[in-house]
Amino acid sequence: MCLTMRRSFVVVFTTLAAVLPLAADQSAAEKGWAVLDAAVMEKSSTKRHDAIHALGLLTGDSKAVALAEKALDDHTSEVREAAATTLGNLHASASIPKLEHTLKDKEITVVLAAAHSLWALGDKEGYEVYYEILVGERKAGPGAIAGQEAMLRDRKKLAEFGFEQGIEFNPFAGIGWEIIKTLHKDDVSPVRAKAAAVLSDDADPRSGLALAKSCADKSWIVRVAAIEALARRGDPAFLKVVEPHINDEKETVRYTAAAAIIRLSSAPPKVTPEKGGGK
Repeated sequence: MCLTMRRSFVVVFTTLAAVLPLAADQSAAEKGWAVLDAAVMEKSSTKRHDAIHALGLLTGDSKAVALAEKALDDHTSEVREAAATTLGNLHASASIPKLEHTLKDKEITVVLAAAHSLWALGDKEGYEVYYEILVGERKAGPGAIAGQEAMLRDRKKLAEFGFEQGIEFNPFAGIGWEIIKTLHKDDVSPVRAKAAAVLSDDADPRSGLALAKSCADKSWIVRVAAIEALARRGDPAFLKVVEPHINDEKETVRYTAAAAIIRLSSAPPKVTPEKGGGK
């Protein structure tokens, strides 16, 4: 009888040990969603933009896709652009019809963002827009950017779009025009942010630790890049590092942390290869 009771206690203890961490992770994810749910409803278009961009970390999440699709109808072009970009980052193939409709948007940067995502998703409509940009006319039918030649010559618009899309040199896709305003007075942070983005693909544990340390950097640009890199690495061990930044003084950092928390909460534990062994 005593042996049976001991075995029962072992089973109960083992079950609780498995369930409690899951409950903690679920709570963290709910906290992250609370931040993002509130942010996408903000009156500030900048806050809505940053929140929609942060959703791009949540590949495969149907709620993230739904929120991004809804934002395609936002009254502010910057938010619509972020939504179109995010749907591409989410690999939302089911959203292709909505992105194709967005090619009719009155703002060129929104059209280009939709085209870029359609291209990333393998839809031919994306090529149509790039063809039009190159030769000045559509292969067939009315042009999606007809009458918007002036916008194509708008340096500020195109620079902003370039930063949104991560074209060529931009390591912080989606942060937007605020980055451009920051660059002229801070030449170091963008370079360090680029380093953080690259380290997201480095499996060396030392890189993970470096990114964790950089989450507390004095530059918000570096904090955003480091948190996003940790999210993309997918190691839930860094969840405790990211969680405090949901209260960061900078909205962009808070929204990125919220999305990172949701992503890391559902990530499987990383298995560390055993050293030695062999045959």
